[in-house]
Amino acid sequence: MRALLQRVLRAEVSVDGELLGSVGPGLLALVAVHRADLLADAERLAAKTAELRIFAGAQGKMQHTLLERGGEVLSVSQFTLYAQLWRGRRPDFTEAAASGLAEALWRAYNQALRGRGLRVCEGRFGAHMQVALVNDGPATFWLDSRAAGSPENF
Repeated sequence: MRALLQRVLRAEVSVDGELLGSVGPGLLALVAVHRADLLADAERLAAKTAELRIFAGAQGKMQHTLLERGGEVLSVSQFTLYAQLWRGRRPDFTEAAASGLAEALWRAYNQALRGRGLRVCEGRFGAHMQVALVNDGPATFWLDSRAAGSPENF
């Protein structure tokens, strides 16, 4: 699984003018599922998301976690994070999971975050969404459960 985490002051997602969810200070998580991912990937990714020390402390250094800050998460499924772009000019999405697996593991990721006590708002799986955000920093982080050494280090 992949997650592009953006530290935000606020973020919201809507579909066709209907507001689905909004969060105050916290993270916007754009999440993609690989075709070979398992439930364990979703759980590890959620644990890492919650426990990364990416929020500033009193001296301005990144030393606090989302949990310590009481931050919120806006989770948006985004299969395009698995686009292969180096051949040709059209993205190839063959590494992305089929929709059934992708939705199940994205929901498992969200549920694992909630299980850690975080407030999580969701986009709508498979919908054409509009996401608005105000970056904090900006500070953006990339997590990939398939990167070399990731499972052991997560």
